[in-house]
Amino acid sequence: MKEGRAVPDISKMLWPKTVAVVGASSDTKGLRGRILHTMLAHPFKGTIYPVSRSATEVQGLKAYASIADLPEPADLAILIIPAEFIPDELERCGRAGVKAAVILSSGFAEETGGSGARMQRAIRDIARRYDMAVTGPNTEGFANSANDLIPTFSPAMELSAGPIRPKIPLGKGQVSVISQSGGVGFAFFDRARERNLTIRYMVTTGNEAALETSDLVDFMLDEGKTDVFLMLLEDVKTPETFRRVAKEAMRLGKPLIVCKIGQSEPGRRAFASHTAALAGSHAAYRAIFQHYGVIEGSDFDEMLDLAGAFLTCADKLPAGKRMAICTASGGAGVWMADACVRAGLEVPELDAATRATIDGIIPSYGTSQNPIDSTAQGVFKLGYAAFAKFACESPVVDGVMVVVTARRSAFLQGDQPKLTALAQETKKPVFLWSYTVPSEKSVEVLSEAGYPLFKNLDSCARAMRTLADYRVMRERQRTAKPAAAEITRDRNLATRLLNAAGPVLSEWQARPVLAAYGISGGEAGQLVHSAAEADTAAHAWAGPVALKVQSPDIPHKTEAGAVALNITSDGACTAYECVLAAAKKHSPQARIDGVLVQPMAPPGREVILGVNRDATWGPLLMAGLGGVLVEALGDVALAPVPLDHAAAAALLDRLKGAAILGAYRGMPAADTDALIDTIVKLSHFAADHADDIAEIDLNPVIVHAQGQGVSIVDALIVKQARPPQRRAAE
Repeated sequence: MKEGRAVPDISKMLWPKTVAVVGASSDTKGLRGRILHTMLAHPFKGTIYPVSRSATEVQGLKAYASIADLPEPADLAILIIPAEFIPDELERCGRAGVKAAVILSSGFAEETGGSGARMQRAIRDIARRYDMAVTGPNTEGFANSANDLIPTFSPAMELSAGPIRPKIPLGKGQVSVISQSGGVGFAFFDRARERNLTIRYMVTTGNEAALETSDLVDFMLDEGKTDVFLMLLEDVKTPETFRRVAKEAMRLGKPLIVCKIGQSEPGRRAFASHTAALAGSHAAYRAIFQHYGVIEGSDFDEMLDLAGAFLTCADKLPAGKRMAICTASGGAGVWMADACVRAGLEVPELDAATRATIDGIIPSYGTSQNPIDSTAQGVFKLGYAAFAKFACESPVVDGVMVVVTARRSAFLQGDQPKLTALAQETKKPVFLWSYTVPSEKSVEVLSEAGYPLFKNLDSCARAMRTLADYRVMRERQRTAKPAAAEITRDRNLATRLLNAAGPVLSEWQARPVLAAYGISGGEAGQLVHSAAEADTAAHAWAGPVALKVQSPDIPHKTEAGAVALNITSDGACTAYECVLAAAKKHSPQARIDGVLVQPMAPPGREVILGVNRDATWGPLLMAGLGGVLVEALGDVALAPVPLDHAAAAALLDRLKGAAILGAYRGMPAADTDALIDTIVKLSHFAADHADDIAEIDLNPVIVHAQGQGVSIVDALIVKQARPPQRRAAE
C-alpha cells in the first residue's frame, strides 16, 4: 500500500459499466438535460440509468424514482440536484452499493456563509465511510475518450464541437487533463483539437471534498496509459501526496505541466524575518514545482505546445541548449534566434564540416553560419527535411528549429516522406514554427510525420528549453544521494538549546544552535552588558569591530539604528551607549539581553540564507543576493528541505544574478562550495526541527574568495508558536 491517506478505487469512476444520472431531465436546454444528452450522443458501451422523481422516461430511457430502484447497482452516480439534497442522496448511493460519484451541484464551500462548508464536510465523511471515489462538488464532470464516456454539460464535448479523438493523432502518446476549474478544464480539451492531441482523460475536480488532483494523477500513473499531464491547480490539499506523485512522475518520465492560478497576494502580515516577507504563497508553490521537476505553464497555448513537444520528443530530449535554426526567410530566422536567446538557449556557429556541406548546396546569398538561411530557392530544391537533417548531424547542435510557412500544405505534403524518416532516425528534437497561419491540412501532415507545429515562436523556444531542463532534472533525480548522509550534526544539542531559549533567538543564542549542525563562519563575538565590557572586548581584536544590540523584541536591528559598524577600540564605549540608546528609543519596552561585540568580517559577496514555514509545504529554504538589500533587489530562490549538494547548487543557479558569485572585474570567484555546504547544513537543521522553527534569517552571509569560506554576519531564529495545552479536568 502506498504511503499517505487511503484512496478508493478510481477505476469505478472512470471505467464504470453502469452509470446513474440522478436528477436527469428531458429538457436539453437545462444542465440536467444537457448532461444526459451529451452522454447519449457518444457510443458509451455501458448502461445508463436516469434517476428522476418526476418522470418515468427521460430522453427515451426508462427512468427510476430512486437509486435504490435500479435493476442493478450502479458503479457511478452523476449527481446534478440542488446542493441541500446532495448529502442525503450521496448517503443513499453508498447504501445502494455505488462506488463512485461525480457531484456537479454548486453551493458548497465556494460560497461564504451558510451551510455550504458543513455540507461539503458531510460529502467527505460519506465518501470515506463507503469508500467511494467522489469528485466535486462544484465540478463540470469528466470525459474518458478511450471509453466514450462523457458525463458533462460542457459545450466543448457536444458532437458539433468536433471529435473527441483526432483523426491523425500527434505522436503515439496520450495526454490527461485534471483541472479544479470545470470550464477551463474542458477548454483545454477543446483547444487540443487543433493540435491533434489525444486527450485520454479530462477530469474536473471542483472543490475536492474527497478526491484530489494528485489522487487522479496517481491512478493514471499506475495505469500507465497517460504520457503527459496538464493540470490547473487552485491549491494542494494534501502536500505529501503531491510530492510523492510528482517524484514518481519524474521517475517515469511523465511530465506534469501545471498552471497554478491565484498567484496575486493583495496583502501580507508583518513578518519578523526578511525570509518570511519574501516567501509568498505562489513563491512556495514555485519552489515545490522547481524542486520536483513540475513544469509551470502560464496559459492554454503554452501548456498545449509543451504537451505536443513531449509527446513527440520524450525519447529525444536535448542533451544541451545549443540550437540550429533552419529557415528560408532570413528575417524569420533572426527572429527565431532572438526567441531562442530569450528562452536561455544558445545559437552557436555551426562546425566547419557541416557548413561546407550546406554551402555546397545553397545559393551564394544564403548562409550556413546559423541561422541557416537556405533561401526559398534552397528549400524548393531540397525541402525542409534535408536542411534539418544537415543541422541534426552537426556535433555542436542539441536541437533544431525549422522555420516554415504552413499556409499551403502542398509543399509539406511533398516533403512528408523525408520529414517522417528524419523524425524516426534522429536522436535530436526537431521543432517547426510557422510564421504564417497554418492550414488544417498542414497540421495533419506534420502530425502524421511526427512533429508539433508551433504558431508562436517564443512558445516554440520555451518548449525546447523546457525539454532540455527536464532532461537535467531527470538525471539529477537518478543520481541523487541520500541527503542525510552528507552532514554530521548533534541534533540533541540543538534541541536542548532551542528548548531552553525563548520564542525568538537573537544572534548570540542562535549561533550555538546552528553550530550544532556545523553552521559557522565568522567570529561569534562577545556579549557585553556595559560600556567598560565593550571597551575590553573591542581591545581583544586588532581591527575594527561591530556592536549590535541583542533583543528578541528587535529583530531588525539596522532599521532601529541599534548597530554600529567599523568601530575602533577607542570608540567602543561611545558606540555602546549609542546603540543601546537607539534600541530603547525604537522600542522602549524591549527586553535587552546585551550588546554583541564582534570583529568586522572581511568583504565579499553578500547573500541571505533563510527558512520560512509555509502553511501548505512546511519549511522552505531561501537563498538570495544582496544581503541587507535583498528586499529591494528581490532576487531570491526557494526550495523545500532538506537539500543535497546538487539541489543546493541548483538553487543558487536559479538566482538571476548568480553570475556575481563567479570571477568578474578582476575579482576572484566566490567560495560557492562553502556557501553550498552552509545551505545543505541549514536545510537539514530546518528539516530536523520543522515542528519547532517558524523562521530563520542568516543575513547577511558574506561569501569570500574561493577557499576562504563564508562569514555569517547576523543570525535570527524564530520558534514555532505552540498551541496552549488544555488543563486536565479536575
